[in-house]
Amino acid sequence: QVQLVESGGGLVQAGGSLRLSCVASGLTFSSYFMGWFRQAPGKEREFVAAITWRIGGGTHYADSVKGRFTISRDNAKNTVYLQMNSLKPEDTAVYYCAGEYRLGSGWDYEDNYDYWGQGTQVTVSS
Repeated sequence: QVQLVESGGGLVQAGGSLRLSCVASGLTFSSYFMGWFRQAPGKEREFVAAITWRIGGGTHYADSVKGRFTISRDNAKNTVYLQMNSLKPEDTAVYYCAGEYRLGSGWDYEDNYDYWGQGTQVTVSS
């Protein structure tokens, strides 16, 4: 069956960096649109970043992380990454990766993704 497993979360001081990884199995990874979402305590889950399945395709970011976070993928390793720099306390959340087969639009809408990881906690101290 399909599995998405996140790792790389932790505790970091404001201004620091973390790199999250999400390893996928049980699917043809190169055909999957991949996204990162996050959920802070008491808040709804929100879109963070996404990367298309198309070769040479693009990436998309929430305004709150644009210029600080970078999403990338390595299809040979079935892995999607989220490099997070200049972290702020408001970035504290559980981060989830998600995948959807050949998603064409609506990448920022969580209901468009069929597969989800279990989440990894990111805590940014001030």
